[in-house]
Amino acid sequence: MHPRLLTISVIAICIAACGKSSSSTNAPTTTGPTLSFFVTSAKSTTGNIGGLRGADTLCQNLAQAAGAGNRTWRAYLSVESDADNGNRPTDARSRIGSGPWFNVKGVMVAANLTELHARTGDTAVFLDERGQQINGQWPGSPTPNEHDIMTGSAADGTLLPGFTCGDWTSAATTTRGQVGHADGLGPGGSTAGALSSWNSAHANTNCANTAPGGGAGRIYCFAR
Repeated sequence: MHPRLLTISVIAICIAACGKSSSSTNAPTTTGPTLSFFVTSAKSTTGNIGGLRGADTLCQNLAQAAGAGNRTWRAYLSVESDADNGNRPTDARSRIGSGPWFNVKGVMVAANLTELHARTGDTAVFLDERGQQINGQWPGSPTPNEHDIMTGSAADGTLLPGFTCGDWTSAATTTRGQVGHADGLGPGGSTAGALSSWNSAHANTNCANTAPGGGAGRIYCFAR
């Protein structure tokens, strides 16, 4: 081969090899924990969200839209009769796996069930699937207050009978549902008593309207 052609060939091979190496080195890689917890951006005017199946579907769809639909998502809700559990009661804590769970920003919510149910709400941690804070009692929060998140649960994640909005199928004024505070705060930023609880702060006014008292019909979603 002519020396000049040989030189050109060597240069071409080097460029191709170097380009491949550079591309491989600079290729984006997935680092850090993946999304496994969020508060729903979607809201419900009433406590009727289609029961556990409807709530689970909502979680799965929102996770899919956020790019995390490859995992199995479950709503953190307790019910008195679960059709998928032989019509027996089901505790919210039994539906969500064993952790750890991370929000959309990679911040750990809890390492396990014990840690999860020992912690308090936090406006910087309990985010929706898009990374947005939930309106609450925190300084500078937008209005209206929407920090009441439906759970139907006691602080340990077990069923609180009579406070599940008819197993999340009722929009009646005669039914009620237990809610937690996503921001861990009560009026004036108070953390007294149950007001700091993320999952069992108080009962809502009724299931016909989730807004009074600071709600918007949101739920918690966890990846198993």
